[in-house]
Amino acid sequence: MQVVIFRLGNEQFAVETAKVQSINDMMKITKVPNAPEHIKGLINLRGNIISLLDINLLLGVNHNGNEQDNIIILNIEDEMVGITVDQVDEVLEVDESLLEKLEEDRKRAYIKGVINFKDRVVTLIDIDKLLSN
Repeated sequence: MQVVIFRLGNEQFAVETAKVQSINDMMKITKVPNAPEHIKGLINLRGNIISLLDINLLLGVNHNGNEQDNIIILNIEDEMVGITVDQVDEVLEVDESLLEKLEEDRKRAYIKGVINFKDRVVTLIDIDKLLSN
């Protein structure tokens, strides 16, 4: 399986490239009045209006006030949504055997498992489940 690895604070996460539409630099975000807290706003990407989600909030990751430099556009159930990340690190082909499933935790059902590399651990997110909560 191929994954995009990105950084939020000092943690690394991954999403499957099959869900990734594009990776973009940060752009102008239009705030939406009275939107839920996890909606950062809207962006205009080549004429498409896309909702931008605060994935830090959804994952419970401390933001640390870091500048978020990249937007990952994801295709979720035929709808495009964006997530802001501190930085995109790499795109990797990962052997399924490296993926360790986690105990079933109802609060964290959106985590598919962790990818255990020799030098680091990356959390693989099931982006569909994250947004269906």
